[in-house]
Amino acid sequence: MVLWFAGLSVLVTWKVFQSPALDYRMVALGAILPVAEVVFGGPRVLHTLLGAVVALGGVMLATRRHRLVRRRLLGVPIGLFMHLVLDGVWADTHVFWWPCFGASFGSARMPELARGIWALPMELIGLGAVVYAYRRFGLDDRRRRTEFLHTGRIDRDLVP
Repeated sequence: MVLWFAGLSVLVTWKVFQSPALDYRMVALGAILPVAEVVFGGPRVLHTLLGAVVALGGVMLATRRHRLVRRRLLGVPIGLFMHLVLDGVWADTHVFWWPCFGASFGSARMPELARGIWALPMELIGLGAVVYAYRRFGLDDRRRRTEFLHTGRIDRDLVP
C-alpha cells in the first residue's frame, strides 16, 4: 500500500497547510516509511505516536538556524503523522501509545497487511488522489513538473 499513503498524505497536507514551500516529496516519503516495518513482521516505532513526535523533535533540534533544511525535512514527520491517521493505527491502543502499555509490541499485525481485499480499493483511491494532485498542481506542465521533482515544491501560483 503505497499510493494510499503517498497520494492522500500529499493532498491532505496541501489542504491543511497550503504551503508552496513545503517539500511534498518528503511528506510522501514519511507517509510510506512505516510500511518498511513489514520486515520486522509487525508494527514497530514508526507506527507509534512517540515515533512521529521524536522525528518531529529531532528535525526541529537538528535544523536550528537552518530554515531551508528544516522546511525540507519537516515533511518527513508530517508524513509519519499522516500515516498514523490513514493507517488507522490509532485504533490499536497498544501500538499507537507504545510504550505506555509495555515495551513489547506483542503479536500486533501490520495494519497494511491485515486489510485483505480492502487494500485494493484503498490503493485505487490513492491512485485517484495521485491523478487529482497531478492535475491540481499542474504537473502536466513541464516547468512545474521539473520544479516538483527537483525541489518537492508546488508552484506558488496555485496558492489560493
